[in-house]
Amino acid sequence: METMEQCAPRPAWWQEESVLHRVVVDLVAAELALARPGRVLPSPPWPAERDLARDLGADSLDLMGAATALGDLFGFGRAGMGDALLGRPVLSDWVDAARASLARFDADLVFRTSGSSGMPKRCPHRLVDLWREVDELARVVPGRRRVLSAVPAHHIYGFLFTVLLPQASSLPLPVLDVRGGSPAALSGMLQPGDLVVAHPDWWRQVAALGLAFPDDVVGVTSTAPCPDAVARALADGGLRLVQVYGSSETAGVGWREAAGEAYRLFSYWRAAGGDVLERERAGGKPERHSLQDRLEWLDEAAFFPAGRIDHAVQVGGTNVFPAYVGEVLALHPAVRECHVRAMRADEGTRLKAFVVPREDAADVAALRSELTAWLAERLAAPERPAAFSFGPALPRQPNGKLTDWVIEAWA
Repeated sequence: METMEQCAPRPAWWQEESVLHRVVVDLVAAELALARPGRVLPSPPWPAERDLARDLGADSLDLMGAATALGDLFGFGRAGMGDALLGRPVLSDWVDAARASLARFDADLVFRTSGSSGMPKRCPHRLVDLWREVDELARVVPGRRRVLSAVPAHHIYGFLFTVLLPQASSLPLPVLDVRGGSPAALSGMLQPGDLVVAHPDWWRQVAALGLAFPDDVVGVTSTAPCPDAVARALADGGLRLVQVYGSSETAGVGWREAAGEAYRLFSYWRAAGGDVLERERAGGKPERHSLQDRLEWLDEAAFFPAGRIDHAVQVGGTNVFPAYVGEVLALHPAVRECHVRAMRADEGTRLKAFVVPREDAADVAALRSELTAWLAERLAAPERPAAFSFGPALPRQPNGKLTDWVIEAWA
């Protein structure tokens, strides 16, 4: 079987109906969920005849937001198709519009950050640069026969590994979506030659199962640091786990395959001082990027991420901003003060909130239920605190600085 690193011409990735359909469905589902955080949507895949308005209850504002995001990703405006989706709520029409736009111009794509800081950030990328990364990824994970995906295809990580990489061979690889099932089902699905693409929270659940992996199975993780204990547990089960460091702004920057190792830059990146990287571009000037993480350099190509600059944390593979969640929580009329932060490792993998109620909110149990329901209408699932603590004042150090608290120690 021909391996992916032996590929030659670049395919028009969007000409494969199932691939383009998957990207469109993932984007539309994400945008509809973002528009109404409490909305329950069916798991992908969705049939082509699904009517977004009739079957999913999307109103005109929901459709406008999703259409804008789809048009931004695929360049509808540049292709002269800015109003391509007006009055067309059927999913097949959206896939057809995406294909028509890409047929006119497919050299650039605009991804969006998945975080929750209010306004998503637009992250443009040239397709030629993404294929260059895929060339390097193909050399890192050669000989794959199938891709099992636990990530959405419309974000850049999923796009690289579940859209472009499977097409980097003359024999495109089948892609199986495993998001609809429990990680426990993975053991009955795996075959030698599989590539499993997921995020750290998903791998944490797999590691807890103590699975024994078949020979020649490779896992990939990105979007956040994978805890060393998780990586070691997976390795003990026979999995080769490749950890990719990158972001929506940069795409992939470097990789490693052992817990505690330094990341190695992909060949087209160069350190440009501090937390700035420079990317070589074919036929153009080098492009500089300021990262969202502090980096500790061992040499000119080896580094360790040393923490976020923007204070985002990962929950379920999504960047969330505790400060933003705290701002939303503080809008509730029964909340006088609040502080939101990530749980401690021994508490869980979600956010937690400490709330100082107003004087007239005496029933803590009722307030907890009220806040849970109230936030469900305003925040996406990864953003919602999974535990609430209450007290007369926020926990602080002697110098007045906010500090952590143990969930069980408070009402």
